[in-house]
Formats: sequence, structure tokens, C-alpha cells
Amino acid sequence: MEPIVLHLPAALKPLADVLSHAVTFTLAAVEHARSDEPFDYAAVERAVATLGAEVQRSLHQTILAACDRQVPRLLIGGRLHRPVLRREATYYTLAGPVVVTRTRYRPAGDPYATTVDPIGVRVGVVGAGWLPQTCTAMAFLVQLDPSREATQAAHQLGVLPYSRASFERVAHRVGELVMQERERVESALIAAYALPVEATGVVISLDRVAVPMEEPRRRPRGRPAKGAAKRPVVRLWHMAYCATVTIHDASGKGLHTIRYGRMPGGDVDGLVLGLKDDVMTLLGMRPTLQVTLLCDGAVEMWNLLGEALTEAALGRAIARLVDLWHFLEKMGKAARRRFEAPQATAWLTRWRLRLLNKSGAWRELQAEVTAWGLEEPREQKDRPVHDALTFLANQGGAGRLEYAIARAAGRPVGSGPVEATCKSLFNVRFKRSGARWKDASGEEIVRLRALHLSHRWVAALELTLEAKRRDVRRVA
Repeated sequence: MEPIVLHLPAALKPLADVLSHAVTFTLAAVEHARSDEPFDYAAVERAVATLGAEVQRSLHQTILAACDRQVPRLLIGGRLHRPVLRREATYYTLAGPVVVTRTRYRPAGDPYATTVDPIGVRVGVVGAGWLPQTCTAMAFLVQLDPSREATQAAHQLGVLPYSRASFERVAHRVGELVMQERERVESALIAAYALPVEATGVVISLDRVAVPMEEPRRRPRGRPAKGAAKRPVVRLWHMAYCATVTIHDASGKGLHTIRYGRMPGGDVDGLVLGLKDDVMTLLGMRPTLQVTLLCDGAVEMWNLLGEALTEAALGRAIARLVDLWHFLEKMGKAARRRFEAPQATAWLTRWRLRLLNKSGAWRELQAEVTAWGLEEPREQKDRPVHDALTFLANQGGAGRLEYAIARAAGRPVGSGPVEATCKSLFNVRFKRSGARWKDASGEEIVRLRALHLSHRWVAALELTLEAKRRDVRRVA
């Protein structure tokens, strides 16, 4: 091969050494490839990935070292700092750790203040030296899968060569930052939202889903048995919350859904206020948007939404609907008391079409079910006909069963987005075999996962982590 000469600045000497190793390896691999000997190309792939990681680390080391400052005075975040000590520090990249010698500074005039790493605050490290994209990638993997599986996935991909404990710690630290910056970040995200041209309305939904929680269990009286748990716990199920803001077109088809969640002990009132802020921002972008509240029949959900999302607060009419499929499920149970299974299905299909096409059809349905004369006595445990009549009276009386009017206006009649959110946000990640959660750590994963499922991950993490960066300037 004809040689070529590559000139590099002296500052890139470490990179030159890595490139030299890469050239030596490549020439040896080429010679092997030209021979007729067996060729384990998987080993070549791994070696190339290792060399690539060495190049990345060398580049990071050079760039981070350039971020260091060795001056007698430094303005950090607008405050005067003076140097205290100089020593090596480790920074963690996607390709592995790198060591850089840097100077730490302390605020002038305050000998007891915490020292500051100018490299860290300038690039926005998280925790003890985790670079922004590194911790973002680790958090992304952990919101998808438990930390053990996230670690194994990263190692198979040849990136993030860190321990399971590091994945767990870093991901939850990022989750904490997301929670701390929630209001600012969510406001910025919705303000920058690109509302689809075909959007005609917005649907707000709220639902609950059971989550396995860990709680302390009282010790039995007397001396603990040998080998008994030092901190006994019990696994109980509590209700977490899911909320969605769905943008739809003139046919009621969803165009995009923004998803939110809260653990059982989370701030549900804050969640609802966040929904209100989103809707008001969207209405500011396009005042002609229709607003629909769409939930199941749970009183708690309607009360929570009803307190914040009112006509007076939004300055427009609001349509309220009970999810059609929840309603039909309730009616179907009653129908099976009156008919055999095939007839019950046909009866339900007939009423579904009538409800979708005739205003006030729920009153006719109520009259027909009442005419059956099958309402169960109070002492009976299973009362599907009574439940159906009660549901019709309560929800119909509140104006939440007018599906024909909603359909004619191009509004959705089903709460599919929030039902799907319950499954994708909680069931997939939180209900693995033997899983149990605490409110604090679970909340961090919920917030991260909701951003991913809403297709807001990149923008949200950039906005969140920019709060870690501070201005660093030399003093003349």
C-alpha cells in the first residue's frame, strides 16, 4: 500500500497513538482476510468497536482538558471564585471513563463553601462526572427496562461500559432533575409544540391503573425467628394515575398524544393543573380547537378534571363524554341477565349504532332496561341491571352519553389513548414478575417513561440538563 502522511497538532498526541494502533490492527486484519484461513468476523467487529471507543475517549480527554482553567480568578455563574487545588478527575463518556487533570475553585471570601469544578459546570455534568449525553442514554435504557437488563443491553451494543449500580444511580438522578425542572420544561415543550394543520380539537383524559407497591410490614410479637427479614415488607396494590392530551382531526382520529403519569402518592392536583396549562397553550395557538373531556365513569376522575378544566377557566364550551366502550361493557353485563349470549351481543350492537347516530338515545335505552323489570334487590351481591340503570341515570343526567352529537362534531368517543397509556407507561415497565415499587423512585421512572412515550425525550432532556450548565469566564 502507498503510505500517506497525516499531520496532527501536538495536543492530539494521544489520538495519534490510538490511530496508530487502529492502522496496525487494520493492516493485520486485511492480510488475514486475503488469506484462505477461517475468519471470525465477530471478533473483528468487537475489536473495531474497541478501537472506536478508544478514539472517542481520546477526543473527549483532549476537549475536556481544554475546558479546564488555571487562572487566579474565575467568574462562575457571575460569582468570583479562586483556585483551591488541582488534581485528576474522572469523567464518564458513552465510550467509557476518561481522566483529566483540572483545578477546583471556591467562591472568594467564603472558605467553607463547596468547591466547584469549572469543567463540570461548563459542560453540565450530572452527579460525579457523568457527561450529559452519557447520563441521558443510561436513563433512556433504564426507563425501558430494569437496570440489570439495561446494563446487559448496553454491553451487548458495545457502549456504556458501566456497572448495574451506576445505571441505577444515574438514571434516578436524571429522573430527579426531570422532576425538579418539570414546570419550566413542560411549559417550554408545549410552547414549542408544532400543532398539526389538520388538528380540530383536543381531548383530555384521566384514568387509574393498579401498581405493586412496597410497604413496611409489622413484625410479629416476640423474638424474631432465625433468618427472619430485618426489614419485613409487604407487596400491596395501589392506584397510579395516567393522563393524556390528544390532538385529533375533524374525523376524531388522534394525531398525537402527550402522556403523563403519577405514582399512587404523586401530585395528582399538579398533574391536572399541568393538563390545563397544556390546553390553554394549545388554545392560544388555535382558538378554534374543540375541547373534550373523555374518561370512564369513575367519580374521582370527573371531580379532578372538573375542578380545573371548566368553561370559565378555558373561556369556551367543553364537551364531556364517558368512554363509549366502558359504557357498552356496563350495558353488556346487564344484557346477559336478559338474553342468551348471542342475543345479548346482537342487542348490544343494535344499541351501539343507535347511540352513535341518535341524540338522546340513552334515554330510550334507560326506558327499555327499566321495562325488563329485572333490577336486583339490594341484598343481592351481583347487580348488573341495577348498576346499568344507575350508570345511565348518573352519566346520562350529567350529559356524558351524547355520542351522536359528539360524533357529528368530529369528536372522539373512546378513551383509547389513556387506556393505552396505562398499559405502556405502567403495565409494561412496572408489573414485571415480583416487581414492587416505592413512590419516590417509581415517580422518577414514570416521568422519564412518559417523556419517551410522548416522543419528547430529546427535547425534554436537553431542556432539563441545560440547567446544570453555568457560565464560566476568566477575569481580566
